Amino acid sequence: MKRLSCGIVILNSAAELLLCHATGTFHWDIPKGGTQPGETPLDTALRETREECGLVFAAADLVDLGGFSYRPVKALHLFATRVERFDTLLCRCTSHYADGWGRMRPEMDGFEWTAFARIPRRCARHMGELLSRRIALPALLQQLQSQPASQPGFAGPQHSPGAPGEAGAAPN
Repeated sequence: MKRLSCGIVILNSAAELLLCHATGTFHWDIPKGGTQPGETPLDTALRETREECGLVFAAADLVDLGGFSYRPVKALHLFATRVERFDTLLCRCTSHYADGWGRMRPEMDGFEWTAFARIPRRCARHMGELLSRRIALPALLQQLQSQPASQPGFAGPQHSPGAPGEAGAAPN
């Protein structure tokens, strides 16, 4: 039986997708993760986005994109929203794992707005194919632009005013 992972495709009007750098890997991903007992796909997507990015959305902000076959052992259920472009330094990952040396590391250690054309080069193969071929991001953006942009909240401590530009790549 396939595991279900749920997440949110977060777009802005500049035809960019919010991607998160998966700590300890070369790839970038959307905020997503596995369901917990009793959670709906919507509950999971909202929780995972809060944990991995520090972004808090209302359920009414999301469009249900439905289920996708993803990998042999994993299926996805995705939602989408459009936001005004914000500084990715506001994003915070609060979910952690123990690496091979027992150090606690954040699941995501970088955040960036990525132009649609760059997605296949930034994401792992299966996610890149899903986002660039199976989900028509330009058409999805057009659909989302027919309604007001979502106004996410930001969970957790933030950088002080005047913090430098956006977080681009993961730390070395």
